[in-house]
Amino acid sequence: MNKKSTEILVGLFVCIGIAALFFMALQVSNFQALQNKASYTITANFENISGLKDEALVSMAGVPIGRVSNIQFNADDYNAIVSMRIDQQYANLPTDTSASIYTAGLLGEKYIGLTAGGMDEFLTEGSIIELTQSSLILEELISQFLFSSSDK
Repeated sequence: MNKKSTEILVGLFVCIGIAALFFMALQVSNFQALQNKASYTITANFENISGLKDEALVSMAGVPIGRVSNIQFNADDYNAIVSMRIDQQYANLPTDTSASIYTAGLLGEKYIGLTAGGMDEFLTEGSIIELTQSSLILEELISQFLFSSSDK
């Protein structure tokens, strides 16, 4: 009887461990299907998104407030159109909010950072953020540094 209860406890421990690994994998992969929150969609046009992906984080002051929902190419002006789902609890973003693409951590994961403006009107479903700053491209910065220092 003692051996059987030990086997049951070990089996239970293994099941809990597998469930914990599954939960961690969902959190790391940004899987949002289990988290259906009320949200609204806004868009922004960027000249270069340089590695930004669907489901990338949208944050403001370091606080996650949404996710990138769609990325398209605009053939008319050769820009990227980025759609973002913002959680409904953050429905008081001013219309002159600006959006920038940043790199997080050593692995280079891209995310969008929003900076609030000062207008009294707020972004709503389908609003377009006019003030954007594209992603910095490390290779371009290095080449500018190399060529500017070689001219001296």
